[in-house]
Amino acid sequence: MTRRNWKSWVPRSPAEAMEGCAQRALEKHNRGIERLACDHLGQHNASTLYKWMGNGRLPLTLILPMERACGIPLITRYLAAAHGKMLIDIPTGRKTKPTDVQQLQTVLNEAVGALLAFSDGKQTATETLNALQAGLESLAWHHGNVQQHDQPQLELGDTDDE
Repeated sequence: MTRRNWKSWVPRSPAEAMEGCAQRALEKHNRGIERLACDHLGQHNASTLYKWMGNGRLPLTLILPMERACGIPLITRYLAAAHGKMLIDIPTGRKTKPTDVQQLQTVLNEAVGALLAFSDGKQTATETLNALQAGLESLAWHHGNVQQHDQPQLELGDTDDE
């Protein structure tokens, strides 16, 4: 089984977003469903979290704790994509490192490759859309970072460069 690229993966349903959060929490932070439910969401047992994940109806007040527990805003990313919006980190105006540019090149190369593979019928529309969205989000972040360069911000919170 190949590892999922969490930075570019866009869930296609609320249930898939919650399942992705649980999978990421287990993979990255070793937090199972029971631990997510009891320690991070304030539930007495995991059965309610399983129910919410099954029907895709996590209460709004628990979205942020769930995303913090898994370390990535997958539910928010789904909601943005469902409305035709992109979700990017707030650019800080910091100096771009060579690894940032290499990562941009990689993401854009994957997006173009996905588009060519889709044109040849070798890739699904969903996979192609995910690759294109990742490329657009990466370019938008660099665009905002260049705009913010004259007034750099403090980097607050986690910087999870996976």
